[in-house]
Amino acid sequence: MTSNSVPVPAAVPTPVSGPVMVSASAPEPALTDFLLANKLAAPDEAARWTPLAGGVSSDLWRVDLPGRSLCVKRALAKLRVAADWQAPVSRNAYEWAWMRFAAGHRPDSVPELLAHDAAAGLFAMAYLPPERYPVWKAQLLDGKVEVETAAAVGEVLGGLHAASAGDTALAAEFATDDNFNALRIEPYLLATAAAHPGLRDVLQDLADRTAATHLALVHGDVSPKNILVGPAQPVLLDAECAWYGDPAFDLAFCVNHLLLQSLVVRGRRAELLGCARVLAEAYFRRADWEPRAALQARAASLLPALLLARVDGKSPVEYLTDDRHKLFVRTVASALLRAFAPTVEDVLDAWRTALNS
Repeated sequence: MTSNSVPVPAAVPTPVSGPVMVSASAPEPALTDFLLANKLAAPDEAARWTPLAGGVSSDLWRVDLPGRSLCVKRALAKLRVAADWQAPVSRNAYEWAWMRFAAGHRPDSVPELLAHDAAAGLFAMAYLPPERYPVWKAQLLDGKVEVETAAAVGEVLGGLHAASAGDTALAAEFATDDNFNALRIEPYLLATAAAHPGLRDVLQDLADRTAATHLALVHGDVSPKNILVGPAQPVLLDAECAWYGDPAFDLAFCVNHLLLQSLVVRGRRAELLGCARVLAEAYFRRADWEPRAALQARAASLLPALLLARVDGKSPVEYLTDDRHKLFVRTVASALLRAFAPTVEDVLDAWRTALNS
């Protein structure tokens, strides 16, 4: 849900080289009080608070303490985008809860959680050095495209969906329909429908169907910017949009970026499209909670809608700057929305054909 700037929260504490300096102060006293109350810092310890590129949805700081570092994240009520985009700060608590769920099934694929203050809308997690855990988006845009990473992302995502499918307790805990509407359905599907009156009905139908589907625990922001390439498994970040809903949304949301990046990463188009295919294949191998054809069809119909949303919705991707590329996305995505493609592979084949034409 955040912007496409590179986030750096992560999983394991690491020593800080050099002396720890005292910043002018913590951004506000309540944040220092949060650390002290949760015994993450001692009253006599110096701390350095450094703002991080946490995106449009939250404030994020790295806090350096003697011999260790951690991250503090706080949700914003108004997101930092040009459009008027409001979202409830309660999403911070759902992000924390999603990570707790994921840690029980894939402990190497989520940050280590340290402390949470639901009332204040903030939590702390440990810091992971980017030199050991690079951001997947940065790797891809630099031309480092590895099919093994894509397969691992698909396998982790499918595994988490499978672990949550049919869980009535999780469905009750993450009945966050209002959050998901504010963070995903309205700014992506409905805002795009407003920008494309000729596609309004099909995008409204997709929004209605997505909102009414409740099958598994959805992360909601499975984007390469929120995935660290860890030595054991991919590490997923930024689960503010967590919702018990349609797992097809997560798959389409991630594959969408690989297709968009195939327009801008020179010389790696075939590899990026191959990664999209492998990620989807790995995901579907774990998808045992419903008939595959139904899941495929929902993901395949969401994928072009999300492609179009990243050009004309409330959160356009920052790396798509060439008007020719934007026109390409509008043309191909619009055609796919008007002509139903039954599988994700069909969408990938249509994208590849259009690129080569």
